[in-house]
Amino acid sequence: MNWSDLNLMPAMPEIVLLALLGVVLLADLWICDKNRYLTHLMSLGTVIIVAVTQLAVWEQGSVDAFHGMYIADGMSRLAKLVLYALTFGLFIYSKPYNQDRQIFKGEFYTLSLFALLGMSVMVSSAHFLTAYIGLELLSLSLYAMIALRRDSGRSAEAALKYFVLGALASGLLLYGISMVYGATGSLDFASVLASAANKQANEWLLKLGVVFIVVAIAFKLGAVPFHMWVPDVYDGAPTSVTAFVGTAPKIAAVVFAFRILVTGMGTIHSDWAPMLAILAVASLVVGNLAAIMQTNIKRMLAYSTVSHMGFILLAFMAGAVGFTAGLYYAITYALMAAVSFGVLMVLSTKDIECEDIKDLAGLNQRHAWFAFLMLLSMFSMAGIPPLMGFYAKFGVIMALLKQGHVWLSVFAVIMSLIGAFYYLRVVKVIYFDAPDHDQPVGSNYAAKFVLTVNAFLLLLWGIMPQTVIDWCAKALENTL
Repeated sequence: MNWSDLNLMPAMPEIVLLALLGVVLLADLWICDKNRYLTHLMSLGTVIIVAVTQLAVWEQGSVDAFHGMYIADGMSRLAKLVLYALTFGLFIYSKPYNQDRQIFKGEFYTLSLFALLGMSVMVSSAHFLTAYIGLELLSLSLYAMIALRRDSGRSAEAALKYFVLGALASGLLLYGISMVYGATGSLDFASVLASAANKQANEWLLKLGVVFIVVAIAFKLGAVPFHMWVPDVYDGAPTSVTAFVGTAPKIAAVVFAFRILVTGMGTIHSDWAPMLAILAVASLVVGNLAAIMQTNIKRMLAYSTVSHMGFILLAFMAGAVGFTAGLYYAITYALMAAVSFGVLMVLSTKDIECEDIKDLAGLNQRHAWFAFLMLLSMFSMAGIPPLMGFYAKFGVIMALLKQGHVWLSVFAVIMSLIGAFYYLRVVKVIYFDAPDHDQPVGSNYAAKFVLTVNAFLLLLWGIMPQTVIDWCAKALENTL
């Protein structure tokens, strides 16, 4: 084998990440608990070095590596930079929280970096096997992270439930992939697309394979009826892990879905689009109605995630314009969720776990700044202008209208209005309810600063949404 044929340069960010991850893993063995901040600093350094490497190997257009199994294009580069930024931010938010909960350990950082590696492979996959390897690396890391609190029965239960259902989804994905291979004789996305376009594939076997693959994608996104794990995982896992599970993997899952459904199965759009429409409608109805009934804010955010995934699935119905809107929505959602969970972590002290809506009562009287940041996040999720969330929803609805899906657009608007109710209820509790304790807020200035920047990006990119929309459009131009 000739090494030059592999063309390793485009995959350099992943190679650097794996090498540095090995260093962090080995170094952590020799670091005692009181010096654990060194692991924290090394992990932050790893993310920065990988991001710099990504910028250093940046090229216009799409470049493949590993004999066409790996692809570096506009979409993967943008998604990876967002993933690095999110992981960096979440490391800083979670440090004081993990210290108070005795889970400030090397495992949190190494598993997060393994998950980041899995996500990077997912977004750059040009082959079903690469996509599957990335997905499994991400999933196995998340199973272990959710069970990080060894003394918590809820965490163990959430991890076990996620593991069982995740294994089922992976099995279904493999089953679907094997059918696609049987129908087309290839696992390469470009070859599968060409085979389906030239009518050389076994049509019925390909369609059956697509059904199984869509089910697996719906599970990973947390769409109804494959959402059973979402509320339990969000509620059972420590908030630092919930913040990670609820942000970065969603972007990876959206790009993963794009890779498979558009670059691999784009010619049979008419077969998978109705399935996504049904999943989207069900997700919007169940997610919004279930969220109204929640008293636990983490469970409420879990059901709100389900409804947001409904919006992303709707975006896939609307062709190239819709894909831009879907990617923009995924980035927006990750930023909003990072702020929400970040505020919950900052408000959680050694004695108080901020996880019920009533725990936020009177936050404006206790700490007006965090009340304002939570307000920005909730208003953005509700889709109130001029915040990012409004433009994300607006983009999806406009894309649907351009494709003539009028009823779906009307339905999405109605569901957004229902969804606004439970977000505004949280704001009401923060600003108008009397506080039931006067517990001071933690004093980690780095976490507060990054959280403030994160929240203000929702406002800034809401006032000037074109910046991020142009990034998404340009990324897609360099992909399709």
